[in-house]
Amino acid sequence: MRVMLAEDSTLLREGLVRLLAEEGHEVIAAVGNAELLLKAVAEDQPDVVVADVRMPPTHTDEGLRAALEIRERWPGVGVLVLSQYVEKRYATELLTGESEGSEGVGYLLKDRVVQVDEFLDALERVARGRAAFDPEVVRQLLGRTTHTDLLGRLTTRERDVLAEMAQGHTNATIADRLHISQSGVEKHINAIFDKLELAGGEGYSRRVLAVLRYLGS
Repeated sequence: MRVMLAEDSTLLREGLVRLLAEEGHEVIAAVGNAELLLKAVAEDQPDVVVADVRMPPTHTDEGLRAALEIRERWPGVGVLVLSQYVEKRYATELLTGESEGSEGVGYLLKDRVVQVDEFLDALERVARGRAAFDPEVVRQLLGRTTHTDLLGRLTTRERDVLAEMAQGHTNATIADRLHISQSGVEKHINAIFDKLELAGGEGYSRRVLAVLRYLGS
């Protein structure tokens, strides 16, 4: 993959550059602020961008704003956002952005980066146009929904499947993680969409994002 990094911590940025290079990926830019990231993407679109939510000059939401702009201007570029804490407003804004082709987005806590296999898996999923959301982010988004009457219709197993879907896992991966058959996963997913009154779109990622938009509303 061709990757661009935006992280103001020099130590973390250089560590990610080394990690990705060792895994055979090409880091074509590694910058310390959102302005430089946007300039770099404008000159040469990568497969995926990894950006910290909070960067100079204000350390509030510069990275998120840049991620949303990238999704709007270059929808083919995957965006994986990193955050120190679960910031539900930022996660929801990324999930429910208006950019066309909103697949290929992810939100991970920085603690997940040190779990190298999980970080690389999320990065590859985003680059392939799928979703990748931190389990803790998903848990809090599920917990904050105001549509408790609809969520209350779900069985415990269906809620487990929904949480796995929200993280961006495929049906096959969900089956493996929950120790059920793939056909069983498909039945649970159909039941989830029926109970949540969500029209099923074509394509796994689109369906996942439809659920997440609903949960984040």
